[in-house]
Amino acid sequence: VYVFVEHPAAGYRKIFETVEELNEPIPAEVTGVMPSWLGGSLLRMGPGLFEVGDEPFYHLFDGQALMHKFDLKSGQVTYYRKFIRTDAYVRAMTENRVVISEFGTAAYPDPCKNIFSRFFTYFRGIEVTDNCLVNIYPIGEDFYAVTETNYITKVDPDSLETLSKVDLCKYLSVNGVTAHPHVDADGAVYNIGNCFGKNMSLAYNIVKIPPAQKDKSDPIEKSQVVVQLPSSERLKPSYMHSFGMTDNYFVFVEQPVKINLLKFLSSWSITGATYMDCFESNDSMGTWFHLATKDPAGYVSSHKFRTSAFNLFHHINTYEDEGFIVVDLCAWKGHDFVYNYLYLANLKQEWEEVKKAAMRAPQPEVRRYVLPLDIHREEQGRNLVSLSYTTATAVLHRDGTIWLEPEVLYSCPRQAFEFPQINYSLCRGKKYSFAYGLGLNHFIPDRIVKLNVQTKETWVWQEEECYPSEPLFVPTPGAAEEDAGVLLSIVVKPGAERPGFLLVLDAMTLTELARAEVSTIIPVTLHGMYKP
Repeated sequence: VYVFVEHPAAGYRKIFETVEELNEPIPAEVTGVMPSWLGGSLLRMGPGLFEVGDEPFYHLFDGQALMHKFDLKSGQVTYYRKFIRTDAYVRAMTENRVVISEFGTAAYPDPCKNIFSRFFTYFRGIEVTDNCLVNIYPIGEDFYAVTETNYITKVDPDSLETLSKVDLCKYLSVNGVTAHPHVDADGAVYNIGNCFGKNMSLAYNIVKIPPAQKDKSDPIEKSQVVVQLPSSERLKPSYMHSFGMTDNYFVFVEQPVKINLLKFLSSWSITGATYMDCFESNDSMGTWFHLATKDPAGYVSSHKFRTSAFNLFHHINTYEDEGFIVVDLCAWKGHDFVYNYLYLANLKQEWEEVKKAAMRAPQPEVRRYVLPLDIHREEQGRNLVSLSYTTATAVLHRDGTIWLEPEVLYSCPRQAFEFPQINYSLCRGKKYSFAYGLGLNHFIPDRIVKLNVQTKETWVWQEEECYPSEPLFVPTPGAAEEDAGVLLSIVVKPGAERPGFLLVLDAMTLTELARAEVSTIIPVTLHGMYKP
């Protein structure tokens, strides 16, 4: 049983405070031994500017995008960071106020403008943020920093310079895509977004961006919608943050956290509305699982999977086994939206208050759902799952729906296993053993956890007053074992002489191999990638 640690000194507040960018990379002090084969860059995205002038950003996902890079070369390590020159950032800097509304912070009209020019800005339409603080990933030969809107930002992974803003709406019928694409072995990138279909009905579109082109043209220009999934409610799409993909199927989980489009479209014309104001929970639908085939692409309308309500942000892995699809994910129980608990004011409270707030929030749990592919009508009322190693069930009801119950892989009160990672190149869409995650203690990140999804065994790395980030797995070149490699995490130790460090753990045992410390604090990062 894991005993959680206390944080009475509230040092975690420091990871939610504004920092300055660096003019040049700074050297890190390495202790321990870096693996000789580890040469490349750890790229991370997160918020770095938490107020503009005297106007604060209110939500964890509002701070302006800061890109971080730890460079590893022959045992030497440097750290560098730059703000992305998004429109949101540049205009905020120019006018010294919040100009474009963020996820949980409203931009108010320029007080210097008169009523007529303010009136006309309403007809320019909704200004959607391009604040790409969530993730960074490659498309073809290029690298993009992303959030969840239709804007992605091309960046230079070496100099951290901002290159260009790309509007996905120019190439695809989607309102935005998630920050968690899947990549095929050939380099094709898949993602999911919602779109207004015909007659204002709603659908979810799975899109494909082809691999790098021989003629060096931009693969984004050749992207296409491969399959459309229906929405359970006409004007209210579910919030989505990731999806599952196997060799032959896409899995989309439609959760009871809904975006009220009418609210969204009307409230933007009124000042002071945010994205957060447009979410609502559906307390009666539960959670729906949708299945689509990959090649040829098509929606599997015959399989109507249902289960009780949960919030979902991160899929861990999805694979096919003996006529079943196994879906491992990080769930939060109930329909109350987890993002309601991620306002900076909540996260920066005293420890006792942080704990009290988390008591009211949905409980986290790692779950395995199993979806049967072949469904016989006569099997009504009986469990259809016959995989020897799982207790997950699926039962066909009289109305044709299939009710799912999960197997619990990890569950600990207010201790989340989140920001999950796997040995992606080896295991994506395959039966696997290990997931690596960030341990959230009442929403505060304070440990790195390895989970054996088959035996439920866990390993933990934790250090006093240390606040790690999502651990990225880097495989040892040429190794056969699934967990042969290292985990890379940026850790913050407020108050230390060198308060930020890159931590390198042996992925097999979670023992420390090395750390590279810098003399600057590093704010919270969300997601990122390792670039060999």
